[in-house]
Amino acid sequence: MNIEEIREYCLKKDNSTEGMPFGDDTLVFKVSGKMFALVNLDGPPSINLKCDPELAISLREHYPAVRPGYHMNKIHWNTVDLDGSVPDKLVREWIDWSYGLVNGKRHKG
Repeated sequence: MNIEEIREYCLKKDNSTEGMPFGDDTLVFKVSGKMFALVNLDGPPSINLKCDPELAISLREHYPAVRPGYHMNKIHWNTVDLDGSVPDKLVREWIDWSYGLVNGKRHKG
């Protein structure tokens, strides 16, 4: 997924907003005032997503493009490098999980 595809996908979520509270190099998506996705706009594209702690570890073990959240709580956040190695379908699913965790609606599957 490219940044514009991620932007469009995130903004389709109910009550989602976008902003740049940390400067021009990070696009932040929120629901109910809480962050659920942060996209790096400077350098190699990546996205930070909230994740269940046990699942976060598993994803890091299975996908080299997934690592502990950059500048985030490393237990609850992953950074996903958008280098094409993770299928778009999975990136969308992980965005859904993050949105659900932040919005109080846990992922059911």
